[in-house]
Amino acid sequence: MTETAFYILLSLTKPRHGYGIIKHVEEISNGRIRLGSGTIYGTLTKMQADGVITVFSDGERKTVYEITDHGKQLILHEITRVKELHHNAIKYEGDFL
Repeated sequence: MTETAFYILLSLTKPRHGYGIIKHVEEISNGRIRLGSGTIYGTLTKMQADGVITVFSDGERKTVYEITDHGKQLILHEITRVKELHHNAIKYEGDFL
């Protein structure tokens, strides 16, 4: 999973529209990640086609997305993988200092 996809899914703890996702990702990454509209909507389109997210509501100007049960399983698996990476990074960091 790309970092972009990871952060988009983390942002869907509640239904959000694309701009809301962009702002949330920027906030939780302390401004390190600033998603462009092409990136966010391209990724949302792919996630929707893959059944990871779905449309929660579709208003005149904003489409709101929510995570599916499949998406929840996927993000939980990824969180476990990232925890393992973090654990091993801390464990072996000293070998490179």
